[in-house]
Amino acid sequence: MSDINEELDQQIPLPESFHDQDRLYYSIGETAQIFQVPVSTIRFWSNEFGHYLKPRTNKKGNRYFSKNDISILRTIYYLTRVKGYSLQKAKEAMRDNLIGEADNATIVASLLEIKGVLLRFLKILDEK
Repeated sequence: MSDINEELDQQIPLPESFHDQDRLYYSIGETAQIFQVPVSTIRFWSNEFGHYLKPRTNKKGNRYFSKNDISILRTIYYLTRVKGYSLQKAKEAMRDNLIGEADNATIVASLLEIKGVLLRFLKILDEK
């Protein structure tokens, strides 16, 4: 198991607009930007974890992800990219303890946000 500092050094990006209450859906391109992965990765995860992800589609077949879908994708990102789980192990972890894994992903994301703010403050203090 990775040490927490190694996990914190990984990125679990969160969009600034994710906290925007007016925003209901994100396109697959925006979603890929949020996680800094190719669109094909989001499409693949959407297919592999279809039991959890239910993006809306328009008549053209374009996928639009809700905030709930983004949270599930963040959990998938955390399990596969930060913890290094295989897809099968990530599916098992989500099946066995989705809430716990989602909470872990949220905690790590929050810690990364705090770390970023503290590093910006440190940079400002160093400039003075």
